[in-house]
Amino acid sequence: MKSFIITVLVALFFFLALIFGARNEQVVTISYFVAQGEFRLPIVLAVVFLAGFVISWIFAMYHIAKLKLALRTANKKNLNLDNKLNDSTLIQEVDA
Repeated sequence: MKSFIITVLVALFFFLALIFGARNEQVVTISYFVAQGEFRLPIVLAVVFLAGFVISWIFAMYHIAKLKLALRTANKKNLNLDNKLNDSTLIQEVDA
């Protein structure tokens, strides 16, 4: 449900950017390092918004994957400690 709400919010922001761009039909000049181009403002807004979203998504997926890996490692260590604790408890019960 949470991911659905986030997806709807992102789509809403993209839609608002397109509406803003549609109301502003100016041609803007974008200078690159080597070249220069003239584009309509709605296209520039859509490309910049999508590029920012994709870059943010890539960074978020990297951090989420790193956290999942750390959690998996911690769970394995916890399971190993539980097994050792159970084994030592069994040995103590047999000795008694």
